[in-house]
Amino acid sequence: MRTDPHQHLDAAGAWDRTYLESLIREDYERCHPDDTLDDLKRRASFSKEDRGLLRDWLAVAAARAAAACTAKASPPR
Repeated sequence: MRTDPHQHLDAAGAWDRTYLESLIREDYERCHPDDTLDDLKRRASFSKEDRGLLRDWLAVAAARAAAACTAKASPPR
């Protein structure tokens, strides 16, 4: 999934960011067994590559959240 490098997911509130992180934490740590999401967040403050990786993972989380909202809003068929 490609993301816009100028997309600002930081504009979300702290609660929103915490929720999005909860959606991806387990998957990220399973894909990166020697790393944690908190480590990635820390490195993202000074590494362009890690900032991009974190942005991509948060975009996945936002897509999951949107899909969940759509599924709840859609009446069962």
